[in-house]
Amino acid sequence: MDNPKVRQVARSEGHDAGPAPAGFREALLFWLKLGFVSFGGPAGQIAIMHQELVEKRRWISERRFLHALNYCMLLPGPEAQQLATYIGWLLHRTAGGIVAGALFVLPSLFILIALSWIYLTFGATPMVAGLFYGIKPAVTAIVVHAAQRIGSRALKNEFLWAVAVASFIAIFVLDLPFPAIVAAAALIGFLGGRIAPDKFTAGGGHGKAARSFATALIDDDTPPPPHAVFRWPRLARVALVGVLLWLLPMTLLIAVFGWQHTLPQMAWFFTKAALLTFGGAYAVLPYVYQGAVGEYGWLTATQMIDGLALGETTPGPLIMVVAFVGFVGGHVKAVFGPENLFLAGAAAAALVSWFTFLPSFVFILAGGPLVESTHDDLKFTAPLTAIAAAVVGVIFNLAIFLGYHVLWPSGFAGSFDGLSALVALLAALALFRYKRNVIEVIAGCSVLGYVLQAAIA
Repeated sequence: MDNPKVRQVARSEGHDAGPAPAGFREALLFWLKLGFVSFGGPAGQIAIMHQELVEKRRWISERRFLHALNYCMLLPGPEAQQLATYIGWLLHRTAGGIVAGALFVLPSLFILIALSWIYLTFGATPMVAGLFYGIKPAVTAIVVHAAQRIGSRALKNEFLWAVAVASFIAIFVLDLPFPAIVAAAALIGFLGGRIAPDKFTAGGGHGKAARSFATALIDDDTPPPPHAVFRWPRLARVALVGVLLWLLPMTLLIAVFGWQHTLPQMAWFFTKAALLTFGGAYAVLPYVYQGAVGEYGWLTATQMIDGLALGETTPGPLIMVVAFVGFVGGHVKAVFGPENLFLAGAAAAALVSWFTFLPSFVFILAGGPLVESTHDDLKFTAPLTAIAAAVVGVIFNLAIFLGYHVLWPSGFAGSFDGLSALVALLAALALFRYKRNVIEVIAGCSVLGYVLQAAIA
């Protein structure tokens, strides 16, 4: 049991007695706070967790933090949310992991439900339309910046560049589905890792801990707690519970509405999307566009761009844009009848969030004990390295798609929108040259868009 007097004496004698144990209530309040302040995409979110958990609270050492992060980077899904789930699980067992992961996304879900309703209800008003006029070209610049940022890490040699170019051609020219591109890239990586392993070895990653902080609650040499020791029966139980948590609601949806109804189709589609998010949200957005806009007609291309803008301005992982897609789809399809449009949108947003994030929880709770047993042996595999390269080409295709709809809103047969091009150029300058963050760029461009719209009205 922790004794404050003993701790104080130890510190006065120059010894680090370590941080105080983290209680479940204290951790819960931290995860709740994180859910409301986790702006800045995965890099910003991971930086916040590092500062709070490694440097300030010393709940986990930097080496253990980075080891957990490397595992999360291997998985499909939002790595920052998975990292929060992992650390919550390590500190307070399954309940801690569920609380940490859920609180990471719930504030964003509720905010996006409210913003989606405002968007559909008041989006045609001059003020809101003007704000979005500036936001749309900013989002285009943000996606180009994301492609450059991810490409600088993923494309380490000519082989990986070739994979990126091939993936771009596959989706832009041949219109191949995103899952097929991921599968082909994985196969290329699998074969390439055996033929030319040096070309398909991931460079950098998140590296090793370069700094040393004071003793942590979960330190470098702290043995895994009893619940983190790998056991086959536990793995089987977690996998079974995960399957049931997917199968029971899916079965209920089909029984109540039928397979062809919008809600079961959303559940199935976003389950697939959840398993394809290698490389983050930007990588899966083209797949979401192909299905939600092109195949199912849940929303328009313009609404997809607006939803991405809203996702960029709210806390939580960017993949939460799926909540906007679900809300608009449920609202437009009036899944509960024309008199319950808000309820339909909110239910669809919650539904797609459940099926999108459920696999992330299962991956962490099932795989965590395996990771804890291999502190010095986790590496990126050649297939995942090739997938990361393919993702760059896919994201560049997304940037072209966004730019086309923003700069030629009526198609190439219509006129070129020079003002939108100007806003996009200024946004790119702010991102690439002056290193401004996403929130600042979107805020500035939204105001500029409103001013420009008012000036030409």
